Order: sequence, then structure tokens, then C-alpha cells
Amino acid sequence: MIMLHKITRLIASGESETLDFKQTISDASKIAKTLVAFANNKGGTLLIGVRDNGSISGIRSEDEKYMLELAGTFYCEPKINVTYTEYEIDKKTVIEAKILPGTDKPYYAKDNDGKWWVYHRVKDQSLQASAVMFQVIKKQNRGNAEISSYSFLESEILKTLSLDKSLSLNEIVDLLKIKKNRVIYSLAKLIHFDLVSVIHQQKFEYYRLKP
Repeated sequence: MIMLHKITRLIASGESETLDFKQTISDASKIAKTLVAFANNKGGTLLIGVRDNGSISGIRSEDEKYMLELAGTFYCEPKINVTYTEYEIDKKTVIEAKILPGTDKPYYAKDNDGKWWVYHRVKDQSLQASAVMFQVIKKQNRGNAEISSYSFLESEILKTLSLDKSLSLNEIVDLLKIKKNRVIYSLAKLIHFDLVSVIHQQKFEYYRLKP
């Protein structure tokens, strides 16, 4: 029986919430988005020298290591420590970079204009966090103890949502006739305690009651 290389097995599993492929790294600010998205979620693995289709291209220079360190140190706040290992597969070098779940969320990534943004991982994408998800990420530092009671607004949100229909934040605000900021904080709490699901469709975010 032929044992597949560890990296080959990883590639075969495909990009996911905790795995991302990069053929090369040419921009530290762009890779910072992925680092931050992993740190704000469950952590993850970045395979550098692998194309989107899973074929191995290999890295071409030492620049990738420098870019990883630059991204984690200067383009992420708080700083993100990236540990990496090099592997030789079919005479090509692949870097396996590991990012642990952050302990000081939310983590921010700086873009080329000097602005800082929060990203999170959704399936195989690193997406900019909405106002609701920003609050959800902040709450992750507090753990997931069971909710003991609901405020009036939280109860109203739960009554408004259903199991078979997803609503946007604006739709919930319009139905409840309550200020958006108050809805954002309450909705984030319900998501944090696993009572409400978040559904991403293209660039839009919707919410639905969990079974």
C-alpha cells in the first residue's frame, strides 16, 4: 500500500474553513486577511506553493517566508505568530503555515491604504466581518456558557426569526422598529449562544432560527 504524503492528503481534502491554498505570496497585506480570518475563527493551515486547483507549483524563492513574517508582524493587529514547515514533493517545495485560533479576538488586517479591517472564515473564503459578525467575534473571548435569560429585544428577535426563512439585518430592524445598533448587539449574542444561524449568500448575510 502506497502511503500518500501528508501534504498530498491535505490538498486532496480541498480548501475549507481551516485550509487555504496559495500559489505564491506577493503582497503581505493580502495574506494578512487570511491570517486574520483564521485567527478570528478556529485557526487554520495555509499551503503555499499550491494552486487553487490543488496542483503543486512549488515556491520560487525565500520571499514567501519573509512575506508571511511581515504579514503576521506588521499587517496584523494583534500580531499573529505563524509557524511553518517546508516539504519537498516531486522536487518542489511547499510551505505548510499554521495559524492557531486567536486568544485576543478580534484580529485586524491592514490594507495598502493603512486602514484596519476584521475578517473571518466562511467555508473556503476570508470575508470582511459585518457589524454583527464583528460583535460575535468579540464575544468568542468570553467562552460559550449557556444563556440564562433573554432580554425583551432578544425575545422579540427570536419570535421574528423562523426555521425556514432567512432575514437580513435591515429586514429584522424594519420588522421590529428598533434602532439598528441595539439589534446588532442582541443578534450577535443569540448567534454566540448558538440560537441563531448565519447564512452567507454571495456578498449578503442572513439570519435564521436554529432548530
